[in-house]
Amino acid sequence: MNSPMRIIGLAGWSGSGKTTLISKVIPCLLSRGLRVSTLKHAHHGFDLDKPGKDSFVHRESGATEVIISSARRWAILHELRDEEEWNMADLVAKMSPVDLVLVEGFKRDKFPKLEIHRAVNGKPLLHSEDPGIVAIAADTPLPNATVPVVDLNDIEKIADLLLKHAVPIAR
Repeated sequence: MNSPMRIIGLAGWSGSGKTTLISKVIPCLLSRGLRVSTLKHAHHGFDLDKPGKDSFVHRESGATEVIISSARRWAILHELRDEEEWNMADLVAKMSPVDLVLVEGFKRDKFPKLEIHRAVNGKPLLHSEDPGIVAIAADTPLPNATVPVVDLNDIEKIADLLLKHAVPIAR
C-alpha cells in the first residue's frame, strides 16, 4: 500500500440504513481494487463470545485481552474494566493498514461523514448541525440541503463521494 489510510464516516438516525448501505458499498469499493475496513461504535455493551466458551471464561476470569484464532479469522477482545472508552483515533491506530476505513457511529468526532437519510423515519436532517457532513444519500429529493445529495440507491455515486471526501489518517 503506497498511499496513506483514509477515513470517512456514515451518519444518520437509527433505522436510516447505515449498515445496509455499508454492506452494499463495500463490494463496490472492493471491485475497484481497494482494501476496506470498518469501525462500528456500539452504544451499549456487547459480546463476541458466548458463556461457556473458553474465551469467555478467560475474559470473565480477568484477562485484559483474549485473542481467539482459527484458520479463517482472529479477533482480540479487550476488556476495558474500569478504563475509559477508547476514542476513535486510538481504535483506528490498532487497525491493519487498508485503503479506506468506513466508520459507523462516532458522530461527535470531527471527520468527514456522509449523512444517510430516509424520509420514512420522519427525522430531521443532521447536516445543518454537523459541519463534517459533506454530502447526503437520501431516498427523496432534498431541495433545501446545503450539501450535495445523491440517491440512496446509487451505490457507484456513493462510492465516488466516499472516496472524494475521505481524509488521510494520521498514524
